[in-house]
Amino acid sequence: MRTIVVVTSFTIATSFAIALAACHSAHTPESGGSPHLLNVSYDATREFYRAYDSLFATHWRERTGQFLTIEQSHAGSGSQARAVIEGLPADVVTLALASDIDAIADAGLTDTAWSTHFPHKSAPFTTTIVFLVRAGNPKSIHDWPDLTRPGITVITANPKTSGGGRWAYLAAWGAAIERTHGDSLAARAYVAQLYARVSTLAPSTRAATTTFVERVTGDVLLTWETDALLAARVLAPGAVEIVAPSVSIVADPPVAIVDKNIDAHGTRQLATAYLEGLYTPDAQALAARSFYRPTDTTVLATVASRFPALPRFTVDSVFHGWRDAQRAHFADGGTFDQIESAAHVAP
Repeated sequence: MRTIVVVTSFTIATSFAIALAACHSAHTPESGGSPHLLNVSYDATREFYRAYDSLFATHWRERTGQFLTIEQSHAGSGSQARAVIEGLPADVVTLALASDIDAIADAGLTDTAWSTHFPHKSAPFTTTIVFLVRAGNPKSIHDWPDLTRPGITVITANPKTSGGGRWAYLAAWGAAIERTHGDSLAARAYVAQLYARVSTLAPSTRAATTTFVERVTGDVLLTWETDALLAARVLAPGAVEIVAPSVSIVADPPVAIVDKNIDAHGTRQLATAYLEGLYTPDAQALAARSFYRPTDTTVLATVASRFPALPRFTVDSVFHGWRDAQRAHFADGGTFDQIESAAHVAP
């Protein structure tokens, strides 16, 4: 799905204007003419980038006098990475996980050191994985072991197509590793039991949220904290509630410029300024309003009460980084494929 965003007005914010001014010659696309940018992203970012594009485009106009057209593309993160590799002409990618951008880099479309180009390993904000349950928590779901109880129906996204689906899978695996003091066989057995309880593997986290909230299917949704907060506070207030498990994962969705495309489009300075702007206090505040956890510590301190407090481990600490996690768990024939092939009938 694509949305064309042509912005003409927004409240001016000083910190953002200063950040743009600091981008040397980043005021006009190298090719000249009316500037245009394509951001290829994942499903859960729709609301945030709608607001951010307005903010960025207005400041671009203040600096240049030009009206900037920003085009957004949203789908499951893995599907989006494949689309870029197959020719979708993204100037920037703002995807759910590092392995998807690694795949784009491995295809020769961007620098393999992309994660060093922006702060916090090119992740401007973080989130995590939580549970969304029906109001009153009628099935008494409180922590990871509850997801495998008889009679529990789980909704989540497919790790083969969705970044959120991969984060959910890794959160479940890592929580089992912590609970069993490093027993990988026990972790595998737990995750296999969990996916045996999954009645719907949606193509994206947003599709999984729709299934759970709008179609009222399932007992628990295993999902992004962003989507859970959106559902509990905006989409279905009073009908669902969030359960924070005892431990979860630091999900840090990364961003990158697509070197091959921006060089062809003449948009390197524009694309760089667009991603740098994500780290400004104004953009960080917008991210918080879309239920992302800001990396700016000052902004985070003002909004910390919005987010459940829970311990979080990292992909590096449990899985030795995204390349190892991708190879072991999500490559064709990997652990997820092995588990899923046996998970169609719950025990």
